[in-house]
Amino acid sequence: MKRLLLLLMLYLFTAGTIAAQGKVGVKTNLLYGATTFTPNLGIEIGLGKRTTIDISGGYNWFNLKGSSLDNQKRVHWIVQPEFRYFLCEKFNGHFFGIHGLYSQYNISEYKLPLLFGKDSKDFRFQGSAYGAGLSYGYQLMLSKSWNVEFNLGFGYARMLYDKYECQTCGTKLETKTKNYFGPTKAGISLIYIIK
Repeated sequence: MKRLLLLLMLYLFTAGTIAAQGKVGVKTNLLYGATTFTPNLGIEIGLGKRTTIDISGGYNWFNLKGSSLDNQKRVHWIVQPEFRYFLCEKFNGHFFGIHGLYSQYNISEYKLPLLFGKDSKDFRFQGSAYGAGLSYGYQLMLSKSWNVEFNLGFGYARMLYDKYECQTCGTKLETKTKNYFGPTKAGISLIYIIK
């Protein structure tokens, strides 16, 4: 599944770059990186005078405590494609978007009550999520080659996961599905405009 998604992303990057009418931006979401310690990268490709497609993703493979006996982790990967319509011109000013998301995760020893309940810190959750949403954002031009972007999105995600005892390789307690409505993306991103 990961290979299929990577090949799809590579195809979209290549096809989009060839078809792009003008600008291409490479970005990193500083807010996402700082709050989850997740390396992330995105590309935004100009499609028309006021439209772009943004494909962003992140991959976190870290267990955060030093001992091999500890199981605190935020291991996950996510991809979020988004079509954007700018009110003024692409890569400048206010925009509205429609985005999708797909993620796989293995999270333990974190309190995430909106996603897994009030006692989530006491368990490990391993599964996937997919969904879609609407977003609003603003891109501020810092120079000819640099922008900063602020965005926030709300939507729906379908979560499918197994709940485990928190110990490393703990006993599987149950398999659950959950319908989540709420924030589906947030970012403060630094963008380098290639052309």
